[in-house]
Amino acid sequence: MIKRDYYLQELINRKHNSLIKVITGMRRCGKSYLLNIIFYDHLIKSGVSSDHIIRFAFDSADDLNKIGEDLLGISENNEKVDPKKFIEYINKQLKDSEVYYLLLDEVQNLGGFESVLNGYLRKSNLDIYVTGSNAKFLSKDVITEFAGRGDEINMLPLSFAEFMTNFTREKSEGLQEYMTYGGLPFVTLLSTPEQKFAYLKNLFEETYLTDIKKRYKLRKNNAEIDELLNILSSSIGSFTNPTKLSNTFQSLKNKSITRNTIEKYIEYIKDSFLIDEVRQYDIKGKKYINSPRKYYFSDLGLRNARINFRQLEESHSMENIIFNELKLRGFNVDIGIVEQRIKDNKGNEQRKKLEIDFVANKGYNRYYIQSALAMPTLKKEQQEQRSLIKINDSFKKIIITGGFTPQHYNDNGILIINIYDFLLNPNSLNL
Repeated sequence: MIKRDYYLQELINRKHNSLIKVITGMRRCGKSYLLNIIFYDHLIKSGVSSDHIIRFAFDSADDLNKIGEDLLGISENNEKVDPKKFIEYINKQLKDSEVYYLLLDEVQNLGGFESVLNGYLRKSNLDIYVTGSNAKFLSKDVITEFAGRGDEINMLPLSFAEFMTNFTREKSEGLQEYMTYGGLPFVTLLSTPEQKFAYLKNLFEETYLTDIKKRYKLRKNNAEIDELLNILSSSIGSFTNPTKLSNTFQSLKNKSITRNTIEKYIEYIKDSFLIDEVRQYDIKGKKYINSPRKYYFSDLGLRNARINFRQLEESHSMENIIFNELKLRGFNVDIGIVEQRIKDNKGNEQRKKLEIDFVANKGYNRYYIQSALAMPTLKKEQQEQRSLIKINDSFKKIIITGGFTPQHYNDNGILIINIYDFLLNPNSLNL
């Protein structure tokens, strides 16, 4: 069993809070396993009787058969599960006034699921937990349809710390494996590179891409979104915008695709939890810069499979891993921009924008973070810290390096910490 202690604790903290606990996240990241195995085991060990835990998966033929529904028929006809049949089934399970735990998997397949779940909140002895795979159906509905009665837990693939609990070799080998094949739980169970590659490539094409096209009624042979995914996969950690992407289609693919279409497709990909979009933040001006933006993949293995495991740039991959770790720890993450005024050879003053890889915010806490694969010389360290030194406030400044550089503060008060200490210690930013 791969432990998902962070997410288990998130569920435990929310028990009996009179809200619908909604676990969102990309397909195959472990949502069902978290709910139906890990959390179920916690409830049993806590003394809850098994007949007071109702598990129901709306993509399970066996479970649907219990309420007289046919999975194949529903799937082929693109229908929803009849809510009346489901409600009747649940009502028969409620035998007394003791607390029942309702664990519902892939709930977006239930017709009118928002109304059904909101109705169940009126029952004081029901504690409700649900999973879903698409932000359009769940994440946004938490805010709108549930009107403050939904409590979202967004789940990512395995963190590096979770990945290492089942990895028996050196952590340097583990990071290389993680950087190459990502953190989808099933991938860690496969024994050869060929198996991992085949699984990831098939998953991307047959599940994620097919799911997007089906959900948004795109043609199966729609090549534009395929090409857009290829371009985004090749440019993680690089600035881009819809206009630039449109020009790339024209110059490299000799295809005309509008900016609006690209923006729409990017939203589709974001809603499937495949990528995250990161905006620029002007630190001195305290305002957002809408364009250009960066995109990071929720799982590097899927990204690498998309480009056939070419372009495995360690520097950009490390950036992606740091971003995902910050997101896991609950931070809102932006790219920081500060201005530097320099004089050219003629003595004329010019303005130059310097980038901070990540501005991580959570409540009153803020951290400025640079990702540096290597700092072999003092000159390189000075280059990496140049933008950090230009920030005038007192929030903590950090450089995360590859390798095994010992943790220390340099002469400018900047924390230097290696990638392993950062990823494996959940309190590493507070050292």
